Amino acid sequence: MNTATPLIEVRQVSRTFPVGRTLLGKPRNTVRALDGIDLELRRGETLGLVGESGCGKSTLARLLVALDQPSSGDVVFEGHCLNRLSRRKLRKERKRIQMIFQDPLASLNPRMTVRASIAEPLGNFLPQAGVDTDDLVDDLALQVGLSLHHLDRFPHELSGGQCQRVGIARAIVSSPDVIVADEPVSALDVSIQAQILNLLFDIKDRMGLSMIFVSHDLSVVSHVSDRVAVMYLGRIVEVGPSRELFESPQHPYTKMLLEALPHPRPEARTRRPEVKGELPSPLNPPAGCHFRTRCPKAVSECASVIPALKQTASIEHSAACHLVPARLEGSYSD
Repeated sequence: MNTATPLIEVRQVSRTFPVGRTLLGKPRNTVRALDGIDLELRRGETLGLVGESGCGKSTLARLLVALDQPSSGDVVFEGHCLNRLSRRKLRKERKRIQMIFQDPLASLNPRMTVRASIAEPLGNFLPQAGVDTDDLVDDLALQVGLSLHHLDRFPHELSGGQCQRVGIARAIVSSPDVIVADEPVSALDVSIQAQILNLLFDIKDRMGLSMIFVSHDLSVVSHVSDRVAVMYLGRIVEVGPSRELFESPQHPYTKMLLEALPHPRPEARTRRPEVKGELPSPLNPPAGCHFRTRCPKAVSECASVIPALKQTASIEHSAACHLVPARLEGSYSD
């Protein structure tokens, strides 16, 4: 396959959730967690997905591995629309897209030993009667940095970092093509995070995996991602090559995130975040551009027209802002 051909395509995906029920059982309100998402993952790349808590990152991650279904739109994996496959065909494709969860302890069955947890996907996806999986599990445990004596323990007997190593082993045991890592180090101590990240990307390079890396830590995303997509209230507001996006952000929200990053010398900051106000409720998001109520550059068009992703000066860099074309004339120069 051509490396430029998307491995996964997300086409106009939306996901809504009912909130509350009337006496007749009808939803009182609806949360639109995802609102017309278009995104692609290319073979061999790491795509970073960033945004504030509640913007829809984890919901999108669950759709990508078919743990949830979109309310509208399609998730396409190598030409197969995952949300339209039969249960049998979906099972065949699912082994190729695996997920590493945010809470390493909660993602493991407390009644299963580490050995049984790692071996379980083999029985689900690669059943081979009479084949002893112990040697494979032993080898995999050593690859992810676990000792063999850990294999007979239960999750509550392990540290958070060790539980996440088990989660990584479970994710790669079926030899997938894609890993969706949903904030894989956010629940870990800072001293352990670097170890897990190094392990994760060493395995990615060794196995030739593609990865979607979900995080709210922009400093981590900037170092590990080839491209970055920025989400705000269920929409993609900017996507582009990692270095270009961090050095020359186009959307006001992306600028806000970058300006809010800690600085080693706070007194040396030349700019302060211009964005004011609180994140709007996803139950009642603003019409038009969701970010307009906090944007210092909002114009009247922002209140009535939903901005589409538009290419900026780079063909790989797009932003969903009505003022993006003006950047060429210097309106967004810093």
